[in-house]
Amino acid sequence: MTLSFDPSTVAVPQGHHIGGRYIALPGEEIAVLRPSDLQLMGTITDGGDAAVQQAVDAAKAALKQSNWGRIVPRERAAILMRFATLIEENATYLGQLEALGSSRLVSGTITGDAVRTAGVVRFYAEYCDKVEGIVTATQADTLSILKHEPYGIVGAIVPWNFPMITAAWKFAPALAAGNAIVMKTSELTPHSLLALAELATQAGVPAGLFNVVNGYGHTTGAAIVRHPDIMMISFTGSTQTGAAIMSLAAQSGIKPVTLELGGKSPQLVLADAGDLSVVAARVSAAFMANAGQVCTAGSRLIVEDTIADELIERIIGITKAIKAGPTWDETTTFAPIISRKQLDRIDGMVRQTIVEGASVITGGAALESRNEGSFYAPTVLENVSDDNIGFKDEFFGPVLTVRTFSDLEEGLQLAAHPVYGLAASIHTTDMKKALKAADTIEAGMIWVNQHGRGPEFTYQAGGYKGSGFGKDMGRAGIEAYLRQKAIWVNYA
Repeated sequence: MTLSFDPSTVAVPQGHHIGGRYIALPGEEIAVLRPSDLQLMGTITDGGDAAVQQAVDAAKAALKQSNWGRIVPRERAAILMRFATLIEENATYLGQLEALGSSRLVSGTITGDAVRTAGVVRFYAEYCDKVEGIVTATQADTLSILKHEPYGIVGAIVPWNFPMITAAWKFAPALAAGNAIVMKTSELTPHSLLALAELATQAGVPAGLFNVVNGYGHTTGAAIVRHPDIMMISFTGSTQTGAAIMSLAAQSGIKPVTLELGGKSPQLVLADAGDLSVVAARVSAAFMANAGQVCTAGSRLIVEDTIADELIERIIGITKAIKAGPTWDETTTFAPIISRKQLDRIDGMVRQTIVEGASVITGGAALESRNEGSFYAPTVLENVSDDNIGFKDEFFGPVLTVRTFSDLEEGLQLAAHPVYGLAASIHTTDMKKALKAADTIEAGMIWVNQHGRGPEFTYQAGGYKGSGFGKDMGRAGIEAYLRQKAIWVNYA
């Protein structure tokens, strides 16, 4: 199967998707550029309060007319199963759209991202008739019931780095739980989520239950958060924006929020990790995949000193073997940065890290490629102290910092971070050491002898501390979109 494609052949969705159809609304025009070559992909308008209000009105009408939250659960599941099947049948189009408009490579979007998006929908469809309450212990002649109910209308704001998959982590459980949803994707990558909303309508999801509005975070995103009829918010993005969303949600009416935020995830490599060529490939992928534009990127290598030189040498070799290029070419192995602004931010942060005492082992500059896109060279830095910006802040690019240690206790101290606690990985063949490290490191996700999520859906995602609270995926993913009601019956 040939995955490469001609960008000019891909139809790009236009407008917001509200009430089961694409609609045009007035607002500031936003140019959406292809990251691979900075050419215009299309334009969207900043919907703001007006678009969000129209989406909320559509959601209210759809909930009332369809009785979505109270229909037979298997009927809801059947509709979502059809939705999952339609996603699979349109995987080529969705994968091309995702590759064209984001930093995701076509080598992974069609057979990976699109298929996994369908899997998320199917996973939560299977939960529709498995949301159970409990009967609590009481005295005689009384009945105490705890049941779960949907919120009604929920809001979700998703980032640009994995547009389809991150969105599915939110809309699939929200719909399965019986809610309507109003979503905003990033203004940099709006198109694949719009296409998914259209497929949901085609599958039979009642028009108005799945709405997608375009726009900026400070306008359209803020309108979602503060709308009084949107009863719960789910957000994935930066820690700074997550804090602003918490504040806005509190100011505009108390409502729950779930936040999956930034990270500075350590990769703790012990001397007994095994074949260093295998370990180097694993460590390199953890900070280079999607050009490091991953919230769980393994951006801090903490390696035992006896193997540090050899491991770093192997990592450097891997960074030199990349092939940067357009996302629609299946031979490309290294992704572009999402925008020129983001590339400049990464480069500026690397330069400041050096000013503050760090040294460049490899990389440290923009990367020439086969076109005019925004590419940054895989970069490895050393001498990054705890008071250096390169330790304190998230690069969100292909940058790895290196620290060495001589014993496990020292390594665990270096793995700690005062702000972030999203993920961490431990690389060792000694399971006693691995489990000790996993118990010690403060992070919401711990991997042993790998770094990053596998293609499973039961594994919940979320962090500690400044990396957020609440979970996506797994059982916790659907529980986030349900509220609990206690019912006490005295039948004496």
